[in-house]
Amino acid sequence: MKAFRAFLQRKNIVISAKRYGIDALGAMAQGLFCSLLIGTIIKTFGQQLGVQFLTDIGTYAMAMSGPAMAVAIGYALKADPLVLFSLAAVGWAANAEGGAGGPLAVLIIAIVAGEFGKAVSKETKVDILVTPAVTILIGVALAKLIAPPIGWAANAFGLLINEATNLQPFLMGIAVSVLVGIALTLPISSAAICAVLGLTGLAGGAAVAGCCAQMVGFAVISFRENRFGGLISQGLGTSMLQMPNIIKNPRIWIPATLASAITGPIATCVFRLQMNGAPINSGMGTCGLCGPIGVITGWLSPSEEAVARGASVIAPTALDWIGLVLICIVLPAVLSLLFAMILRKLGWIKDGDMKLN
Repeated sequence: MKAFRAFLQRKNIVISAKRYGIDALGAMAQGLFCSLLIGTIIKTFGQQLGVQFLTDIGTYAMAMSGPAMAVAIGYALKADPLVLFSLAAVGWAANAEGGAGGPLAVLIIAIVAGEFGKAVSKETKVDILVTPAVTILIGVALAKLIAPPIGWAANAFGLLINEATNLQPFLMGIAVSVLVGIALTLPISSAAICAVLGLTGLAGGAAVAGCCAQMVGFAVISFRENRFGGLISQGLGTSMLQMPNIIKNPRIWIPATLASAITGPIATCVFRLQMNGAPINSGMGTCGLCGPIGVITGWLSPSEEAVARGASVIAPTALDWIGLVLICIVLPAVLSLLFAMILRKLGWIKDGDMKLN
């Protein structure tokens, strides 16, 4: 056993929740962002502007989501170059075989194939043949065997959340908004979670509401400490920057979380806000304005996942636009400021508690 542990250490194979559940998952979201998400945005612009060149660029970027996710995961696993490059084929196969649940299939299969590839890397004199062969054979074989059921399970669970939100928009609006919003601020990837579950429709709208509440909420209530730099870095970047401060004083998390518990059901029950763009948008919030862009994209050009669940192109009304602005920006800011003011008066939040380093 000691020899095996020494081998794992020498190969930098770390079997842990952090390596697989935080590092790999977060990297996968970045790979998804740099392919499917940005490709969807470019393609939508091309379609709406009638520029075929942009439409083609977006289509090519979207098609590479599987390889992009797998290579990003390999990077997070600190894979050697031959393993890293071989994961492109693994990602393509896992994403294709996994269908609507492709991202989850890619996450699991790329981790397994990547670790096996790392195990054999540089162990033979014909490394140029052995390492790619082992990585690709294991990865693609797993894709053929387990990606379809993984994809089915992820799609079924996502469908369950979507249907439950349609049936109980108030309670599920609160639950989805709060939980996905919390995931966005935690050092895990809410975007990857939403992509894995294929959250679209009303559930996607609730997720957007929760994520926006966290980002806009922290941005505005910490303005006195962080000024405009903090406003931009949290409002358009990530509320995850506040995690060190949350650990010191968890009460600073209350205003944004309460705001999400209110904006979620308002999104689902009042404005019937649906996010029918790429599912990853549901977990992005105001990061690069990807959450609102996903809603707009869903109006004009719904994603395949959304279409499969009954979404169609709509002509947004003035109420749709008002709802989008209120849910994503205005209400999170106003509600978070109100709750923060109360907590400051109670002494639960003090000046400097949300200062970013």
